[in-house]
Amino acid sequence: MKGKFIVLEGIDGCGKTTQVNELTKWLPNSGLMPKNSKLITTREPGGSLLGKKLRGLILENNTNSKPSSLAELLLYSADRAEHLSKIISPALKNNDWVISDRFSDSTLAYQGYGRKINLDIIKNIESIVCQGEYPDLTFFLEISPEESISRRKNQIPDRMEAEGIEFLDKVNKGFKLIAKEKNWKVISASQNIKTISNQIKETLLKKFSTRK
Repeated sequence: MKGKFIVLEGIDGCGKTTQVNELTKWLPNSGLMPKNSKLITTREPGGSLLGKKLRGLILENNTNSKPSSLAELLLYSADRAEHLSKIISPALKNNDWVISDRFSDSTLAYQGYGRKINLDIIKNIESIVCQGEYPDLTFFLEISPEESISRRKNQIPDRMEAEGIEFLDKVNKGFKLIAKEKNWKVISASQNIKTISNQIKETLLKKFSTRK
């Protein structure tokens, strides 16, 4: 037996963290998970101990230490390799369930469509890093770049969040293309929290329920 791997994707401010928290409360008592399975919640970057250090390097909003686009890509890839090795793959092999706030397709959206790094290069690195470990189900919480910026107006932005609306628009268009290509569950994140949560739960019940 192997656990299930669920990922939430979307541009900053779409409500991923809120919905991960909602799922953390609901899933263990949903009847979907086997009795002895645990629920692991994690994120990228920063899901592992090394990843937490890499997250600081990647997202620090300091122009003096800003990495090049290629260095940024490789830092995210290093974070993911450690995340998979230490957190995700062991949990799934143990029949536990994993929910991650972002995974490899965030790199494709941000560094590929946003930074304009060659998509084939990113996909080749991804195949080396992921080694066949991919989500069973991905949710795309979709909002406009304008709404993303509006929701975060009172927050201190990290380096990626501070890139501006043109960059965010490229990333969002990238996410839409990826979502269509990979048949993600797309949910409008402009709805209220409860409505979004209910749509996520309904999708999970439909996909993973073992009841006849």
